[in-house]
Amino acid sequence: MKLGARNKVTGRVTSIKSDSIMSLVKFEITNPGEMASVLTTESLEEMNLKMGDEVELVIKAINVLPVKK
Repeated sequence: MKLGARNKVTGRVTSIKSDSIMSLVKFEITNPGEMASVLTTESLEEMNLKMGDEVELVIKAINVLPVKK
């Protein structure tokens, strides 16, 4: 998948809170320490994100896009 964003960090999923529409996923990263992303629950399920998964966090504008490795 080609991404337009150029700022990337690697993180590990530490928390997932979901309802039927949206999900809040928190990530532990080395620097600055922790980030979070709000995404649709459908996207969360399609990526099959689970606690402890390592992801690449792609930062573009105000969005943090998790990309499962």
